[in-house]
Amino acid sequence: MTDSLASARAAFEYRDFRLYQASRLLSTIANQMLSVAVGWQVYELTRRPFDLGLVGLVQFLPAIGLSLLTGHVADRFDRRKVVMTCYVALAASSVFLYLTTRSVAATWPIYVTMSLFATARAFLAPAGQALVPDLVPTEHFASAVAWGSSVWEVGAILGPALGGWIYAAGGSAAAVYWTGAVLYFVASVFAAMMRVKTGRMERKPASLETVLAGIVYVWKNKVVLGSISLDLFAVLFGGAVALLPIYARDILHVGPWGLGLLRSAPAVGAAAVAVYIAFHPLRRRAGATMLACVALFGLATLVFGVSRSFVLSLVALVIVGAADMVSVVVRQTLVQVATPAAMRGRVSAVNSVFVGASNELGELESGMTAAWMGTVPSVIFGGIAACAVVAIYSFAFPELRRVDKLDGSQALPV
Repeated sequence: MTDSLASARAAFEYRDFRLYQASRLLSTIANQMLSVAVGWQVYELTRRPFDLGLVGLVQFLPAIGLSLLTGHVADRFDRRKVVMTCYVALAASSVFLYLTTRSVAATWPIYVTMSLFATARAFLAPAGQALVPDLVPTEHFASAVAWGSSVWEVGAILGPALGGWIYAAGGSAAAVYWTGAVLYFVASVFAAMMRVKTGRMERKPASLETVLAGIVYVWKNKVVLGSISLDLFAVLFGGAVALLPIYARDILHVGPWGLGLLRSAPAVGAAAVAVYIAFHPLRRRAGATMLACVALFGLATLVFGVSRSFVLSLVALVIVGAADMVSVVVRQTLVQVATPAAMRGRVSAVNSVFVGASNELGELESGMTAAWMGTVPSVIFGGIAACAVVAIYSFAFPELRRVDKLDGSQALPV
């Protein structure tokens, strides 16, 4: 037990890893706070589910539009400096959101500013993901991935609850946006304190071939392609996050504070599973376990959709987060361990587009289907669709189903 505990904690022995996770924690709290405030504010202004979906769309468009550039930047510039610059940009965007929403009672400033947020996050995601293997030795990388997921989930637990409480206490979103700006700025300070210098990883001259290398690699590696596209379609159909303001206000009648708890609930389940995996890594049958947990994600979404009990809804969302975390750990480990160091930025950029599509386009899909067939039927449909995706992928990607150990053996030569 002592050896297991020491191995699980090994990643935190490295100063840069601690600083990086501290910056991620603060930025995640800020992201989640702003998500709650923006969702509630937009629904307060319009009362239209489709407008909640548009919040997701304006965040997704920069991610996919800049995907080739963001991965290229992560592989050609110092990744630490890219991360630090992105945090500063997020802080500035939060201040802009604070100023505009105090003076204009309309949704368009929110959409414009959220697109700026998304642009900064589009550069942050691949640089941050590609940076992690440079912070710890290879033998401690699995522990680093699990703890990194745990840190993110802690932020996802605290952020929505804190954002909902500040919104309710202040009576508006302004205080939430200002608090978010402070957190982003402190995160940039932590990133600046890191000593790691990755420099330029890709040495080949810039060309169409090097720009597209990440896409080509993912397409050829069916295990990586299957893992990231499975998450895309499962969350695209099964995600109900965009509709939580409607559930909180009109179905469960719990107000902003209840919305904060609903947003935090998936992170509670995810954090618990991430910590468990840090101490008890997936040693065998990782692919089959991932598929089973995505199916559980769909079933729990279905339960949430039909629930009229606040407690049952919270439990269902906790299970949603717990099941999704297994998929996250498997996918992130495959993407980072099975990818050559010089290409991690571009492959991570592809992964970020898939994740962004599942989250932001999932919000658009939820808003559109809710406007078309009603809120509850749209969530029920999403849960069933997520289960159907698992059945299809079990046969379409046998390589993914047969993945046993997460040891980098799935890598392709380049």
